[in-house]
Amino acid sequence: MANKILRKLTGITLSAVLAAGMLVGCGGGAAAPAADGAADASAPTEAAATEAAAEASSDAGSDAAASGSGEMLTIFNSKMEIQDQMEAMAEKYSEEKGVDVEVYYSSDTVAAHLSTRYASGEPYVLSMVDAKDIYSLAAEHALDLSDQDWVKDTSSAIAVDGKTYGFPVCVEARGVIYNADAIKAITGKDFVPADYATLDAFSALLDELKAGGMETPVGIMKEDWSLGAHYLAEVYEQREDPDAFVKALNDGSQKIEDDEKFNSLMDTFDVLKANNYAAASAISAEREVTEQKLAEGEIAFMFGGNWDWSVINAYDYSENMGIMPVPQNTSDGTNEKLVGGGSKYFFIDSSDKVTDGQRQAAKDFLNWLVYEEGGQNFLVTECALVPAFSNITLAVADPLGASVKEYADAGKLIDNYNYLPDDHYAVLGAAFQKYLADQSDRAGFAGEIDKYWTSATLAEH
Repeated sequence: MANKILRKLTGITLSAVLAAGMLVGCGGGAAAPAADGAADASAPTEAAATEAAAEASSDAGSDAAASGSGEMLTIFNSKMEIQDQMEAMAEKYSEEKGVDVEVYYSSDTVAAHLSTRYASGEPYVLSMVDAKDIYSLAAEHALDLSDQDWVKDTSSAIAVDGKTYGFPVCVEARGVIYNADAIKAITGKDFVPADYATLDAFSALLDELKAGGMETPVGIMKEDWSLGAHYLAEVYEQREDPDAFVKALNDGSQKIEDDEKFNSLMDTFDVLKANNYAAASAISAEREVTEQKLAEGEIAFMFGGNWDWSVINAYDYSENMGIMPVPQNTSDGTNEKLVGGGSKYFFIDSSDKVTDGQRQAAKDFLNWLVYEEGGQNFLVTECALVPAFSNITLAVADPLGASVKEYADAGKLIDNYNYLPDDHYAVLGAAFQKYLADQSDRAGFAGEIDKYWTSATLAEH
């Protein structure tokens, strides 16, 4: 079977492509998941997007191969950082299984891109989307997968009205990334993250690092998605009932400046900001420079997630790195947990534009990912993702992913809040950038948050 790999780059610079990917869910590359599900919202338009297609077939010797043989399986991938791996997998899959597979990527928003496909009557058979897209698309476009074997092997699948629609691609989480080797080089002691769970203890460590010659131990990513979709989102996520809190902000009965969690996390951010190597030009700091400094031990800490590994591993990185919870002076236990969970989800199209044979080929592909050696290796080793399925026991390939898996296995993940409005990270990320640059104070920042929420349209779920 001929293999097709189609690439189109229409006037997009590398930096634009990277920027598009930074909001994409799990795993690596110059990309990151959006906690509010607004992945890719600042990306270039559809006309400027990269689209890649690869034709492939699946693993020989399984019933899946027989049932899907000869069918065309179109897959939409919204995780830019694994597009190369998807293409390579599809080529191998094609050679081994007899299912024609085309893998597409778009740097437009997930919602906008899929809307275009639906409007043209050309839905993908299998689409990788954000959690909020499952909730909004399930009733009209997604196939009920409740009868699939993999449902019993994950706690991260998405169900709507009692029916399972979303297949979790991976697990990701956020916290403070640390370089343990750089810390030990100054303190002379092994770094134990749990010893620095409080802001007081963390601040004392920063002072010790500075006294030992690391003048500025912290890096802060200035990107709106990092500030607005990841750090600020923890204000909503680190509580018993995020929905109730968001609704109270929306109806004006809750002011963010009066919230204990907001002030706790901002106290920590202020310490990070005061120790930022780029404090004098915080909004000019390049992500790659910050991550290189962290990788090579010039700085010791940076707020981020396990997706940052694909940037860090491009440099001469230290061997002992990981992710710890955001330090806070709190007794609520949130300073012992990362924030995260399932990141990116596949759903199968249910429309009459897709044949039953194509749907079966998609089901077979998902089962291949979960139950066959080739699929598991693709997820964990080739894509460096943390698997969302309990039966997959392959060792996670990178130290940040290993940290996430350790916290996940211990039940120490605070769930992502997947229902923030699409413009949340852009609007409040910009407000957060002003705060980072000392162009506003905490009261001013809080006022912008309050103003945003009283006019926001809440996502239905």
